Amino acid sequence: MPVKHPKVAVLLAAYNGMQWIEEQLASILDQSAVDVTVYISIDPSTDGTEAWCAAYAADHLKVLVLPAAGSFGGASRNFFRLIRDVDFEGYDFVAFADQDDIWHVDKLQRATGTIHTLNVDAYSSNVIAFWSSGRTQLLDKAQPQVAWDFLFEAAGPGCTYVMSSRVMGALKASLLANWTELQGVSLHDWYCYAFARSHGFKWFIDPQPSMQYRQHERNQIGANTGINPLIARYKTIHDGWWFSQVRLIARQVGQSADPFVRGWLRLGRGQLLRLSFSAWKCRRRVRDKVFFFLICWAAALIGSKSR
Repeated sequence: MPVKHPKVAVLLAAYNGMQWIEEQLASILDQSAVDVTVYISIDPSTDGTEAWCAAYAADHLKVLVLPAAGSFGGASRNFFRLIRDVDFEGYDFVAFADQDDIWHVDKLQRATGTIHTLNVDAYSSNVIAFWSSGRTQLLDKAQPQVAWDFLFEAAGPGCTYVMSSRVMGALKASLLANWTELQGVSLHDWYCYAFARSHGFKWFIDPQPSMQYRQHERNQIGANTGINPLIARYKTIHDGWWFSQVRLIARQVGQSADPFVRGWLRLGRGQLLRLSFSAWKCRRRVRDKVFFFLICWAAALIGSKSR
């Protein structure tokens, strides 16, 4: 009797991906002990990505390209479109994929097995960042989750996310009901993690890396290593983007009425100072807790454009 493998819908958002997408698709279709179908949504590209994907899908029954839907202007809206338009009926799990990474052959097998064994609802993992120079680095996102981290950060790179059909059903229903408002969310992985945690779903962050996370100049969000990314992230906070996203996500996942959230949601000077003393329950990594404390004080004393 043939073994029944978990059915996984893989959502892949593409844009000008000709340089890497074939290697990525090969690593997805080569996954062990799972039944995979890949759905591709393509932001209008200038390098022939659409034509190449159409030809590839014609030769691979497990790859489907969604009809053109105009310009998305970023990965987040493209992934939201995939969640909206793909029919998840019959799938056990849904996974996200970027166009330029390389998955370990057991990535989905380990993720789906972990969800089942630990009785959790969603999974993400550490990754190995790699550069064309040959340099590699472990990106550790698997620090213990804390009470409110989901309102202030993602659960690691979205390309490691694997969610049960139960989570995805609830997430899709909410997305459809709040479609217009969610177009302002810049990072789909942060929102999906926030939605899951705020709605009582259990999430596991695996310390074992599941993929090679390619770094190049066109990464929308890349590895947070070195001083330059830290400076860039400070700029997004000073410019008001980060705090505005925190506020938007808190409202969209239904947390704005919680006493803790209500105490800082307006982001006034006194509220930010009080929030700084809750850093220990707002970020997972010790370094990020310290940075969070300092940023709240800087925003309170210097100001940010979100206020």
